[in-house]
Amino acid sequence: MSADRSFVYEEKTVDDLINDLLERINLKARSLLVTVWGDSVAPHGGTVWLGSLIELVESLGLNERVVRTSVFRLKQEKLLDSHQKGRRSFYTLTHSGLLRFEEATKRIYNPVKKPWDGNWTLLFTERRALSEDQRRQIQMELIWLGFGDLGSGIYAHPGGDLEALEKLIRDLDLEENITLMRAATLPSRLSPNPQILIQKGWNIPLIEGGYKEFIANFRPVLIALKEDQALSAKKCFILRTLLVHDYRRALLKDPVLPATLLPENWSGNVAQNLFRDIYKSISSGAENYLMQILETTTGKLPQASEEFRSRFGGLES
Repeated sequence: MSADRSFVYEEKTVDDLINDLLERINLKARSLLVTVWGDSVAPHGGTVWLGSLIELVESLGLNERVVRTSVFRLKQEKLLDSHQKGRRSFYTLTHSGLLRFEEATKRIYNPVKKPWDGNWTLLFTERRALSEDQRRQIQMELIWLGFGDLGSGIYAHPGGDLEALEKLIRDLDLEENITLMRAATLPSRLSPNPQILIQKGWNIPLIEGGYKEFIANFRPVLIALKEDQALSAKKCFILRTLLVHDYRRALLKDPVLPATLLPENWSGNVAQNLFRDIYKSISSGAENYLMQILETTTGKLPQASEEFRSRFGGLES
């Protein structure tokens, strides 16, 4: 008689599930630090003493050498800047880093789904004038903004955030190498079929598979949390970071298409609700741990921003 896998998970404690997640989730240092910065540091001013950051993420399996190497790379990528105060090194978000984190924050914590007007935003890149690094970077950033790659340096989205797109193009200094257009569906005897572009630009089954994996990872956690209310502040921080990191992994591939262009029973909606419910239940404890560990130039962290407190319609203090 085969074992019921979901039943086995439900019997596990939150501690057991956290240990499972630490082994199961891909925790590359640079990407994990981006998650920590966006979820834990940015809402508290965006600046932190490196020594306290090293202490904070030790519980996630990152040692001092790995952290120092990763923040140096993030500085090279112009996401972070650093300065010295005495013998201490402090890292802070750059202006471009702040803009990119603000955009990510909206997508992760306060998504807004607008009805589709039937129009498309098209972006054309002057591929021959771009270096390989520039082509790779613009592709990565456009995919994060939800654009589908149609090939030959052409990208599309059924809507698209023009403000975020213009900020990105200016930030990458590519104003002379990119053209934007709006395309409307033309009246025709042929029925317009947006799924042709959807299939060309996005791998919908792969995107849904990412959400299903997130759901499989964290649905048992929500069940266990209802049975175990005595989670320590440290465990709340670890769990919240793993939650955001795994959800961000799935969301990174999601173009956030209008509902009319998505399959029925879209797993992204289930994942979003699961993410919100767990995040709200452990956020207070995680914040307590951050305030105990992290330090900035003036000492302890400032209180979280209003944006943070208003996530998901309001977090408990």
